[in-house]
Amino acid sequence: MSERRLACIVAVIVWCVGCSNANNAPSGAATRGATPLKLGMVTDVGGLGDKSFNDSAYRGLLEAKSKFGALVTVLQSRSAADYEPNLSTLAEQGNALVVAIGFLMHDSLNDVAPRFPQTHFAIIDSVVDQPNVTSVTFKEEESSFLAGALAGLVTKKNTVAFMGGIDSPLIEKFEAGYKAGVESTNPNARVLVKYTGSFDDVAAGKEYAAVLFDQGADIIYAAAGKCGLGAIDEARSRPAGYYIIGVDSNQDAIAPGKVLTSALKHVDQAVLELADQTRQGKGGGHIVLGLKQGGVGLTDMRYTKAALPAGALGVIDRYRAMIVAGKFAVPSTPNELKAFVPVHLTPAR
Repeated sequence: MSERRLACIVAVIVWCVGCSNANNAPSGAATRGATPLKLGMVTDVGGLGDKSFNDSAYRGLLEAKSKFGALVTVLQSRSAADYEPNLSTLAEQGNALVVAIGFLMHDSLNDVAPRFPQTHFAIIDSVVDQPNVTSVTFKEEESSFLAGALAGLVTKKNTVAFMGGIDSPLIEKFEAGYKAGVESTNPNARVLVKYTGSFDDVAAGKEYAAVLFDQGADIIYAAAGKCGLGAIDEARSRPAGYYIIGVDSNQDAIAPGKVLTSALKHVDQAVLELADQTRQGKGGGHIVLGLKQGGVGLTDMRYTKAALPAGALGVIDRYRAMIVAGKFAVPSTPNELKAFVPVHLTPAR
């Protein structure tokens, strides 16, 4: 991540949280010069080791430990039944900040937060309207559009695919943005879609990816948590020209040359800044991060850049600049996708 982009995301998060209702900040929040900052995190069912969403959040927590001398605790959720007790346990342990990683914890956090008004909670990928909760969401549709535009340029079969985890409004943002990107660079391409119904079933990810490849796709965008690791494993068994597009974290190095790019979501930086704001006694409000704020993007395609068609990177850069400038809005729902007018750009000759 470039220094300029990092500075951008830090500035935006600081501004957004700082401009939220300061009077809503929990009175027990940590301040400079106090005892060590205690930070807690509850993973979703994907857990640590997903090399994606949860691991990204954990990197942010470890950076806060290094930067602020924080004491950190992570509780992993094996099922949805673990969400509420895990959140409650971390609050009872006196953590100044408790972060719920994932939209699946929305209802649990909405129930737990009022019982611990002195604790600053945060949730990633959902909005919980409580005075002691900071909600962080991302414009995943924007990075997904760039991923789809790239897939449309790279595919040799004019068939690509989207593999989602749990069918939900959040994952629909990934799907809608991806399809809009494909339509914009390759209107003749079709997009196959399958949902695994899970974020943690690696075997299902491999199985579904095999089906999509066998149905004619040569590129699969896997927005399915740990299931994506199975999809990457399946891509390894395929000949050259078959790719996975990774998600959330930089997954390019998991299978060099088989992961075309990864649609990044900088949860790590969001968690780091949430920790910093808690340290300063601030909290509450809703933060939204997209391409303009440096919250999402694509990798530098270190292992696949040489395989891209001539001019492809220039097209992606032009789309990125147009989205940041507000030249067009990327669809984030099925209905918005239906109304979307593809924005056609072609590689410069």
